[in-house]
Amino acid sequence: MDVALYTLIATVSAYWLGVGVMIVRVRRHARRVVGVVPEQPLERLMGLAWIPIVAAWIALPWLASWRPQSGLAVPEWARAAEWYAVFRAVAAVVAVLCLAATIKCWARMGKDWRMAVTGEPSQPLITDGLFARIRHPIYAFSVLLMLCTMAILPTPPMLVAGAAHIVLMVLKARNEERHLLAHHGEAYARYLARTGRFVPRRQ
Repeated sequence: MDVALYTLIATVSAYWLGVGVMIVRVRRHARRVVGVVPEQPLERLMGLAWIPIVAAWIALPWLASWRPQSGLAVPEWARAAEWYAVFRAVAAVVAVLCLAATIKCWARMGKDWRMAVTGEPSQPLITDGLFARIRHPIYAFSVLLMLCTMAILPTPPMLVAGAAHIVLMVLKARNEERHLLAHHGEAYARYLARTGRFVPRRQ
């Protein structure tokens, strides 16, 4: 039994189930689909690319477990090398920690969580908790979770989907920063100066 792969399947499935729960939660509070359908043309374009990437992220680990002899399965070299087996096990543990940290971020954002940039004038600037040192902790943990996925399932389709996801996360983070700087002005400029995008800034 491939424990690392099945841990990954459970973690990624739970992650996207959590996204679904957040969408329902925000919609119930706001009485409308806030941020689920992108308002900006740039984010709509990124969404067109992101949907198949997410579908691949969810599906490819399942396919690897269902068809262990196919080209979508974990490569033989990844199973045979003892050091890589340890690497995959560590990646599985880190993936679970990423999910736990993301849930903490979701809980902190609560009704203010959005999937996309919105023009709401009342959106607060959250700068405490995990947001105190990192501007985009949810994106950071998403990138790290994807890196863990690529380590556990190092197949060409997964590596391509993972690389595309990471590029999109960087583009999305930059776009949000431009929006928030225009929306919050000097307060966000000070926040930019003291925080890192995905990793804490050196003090």
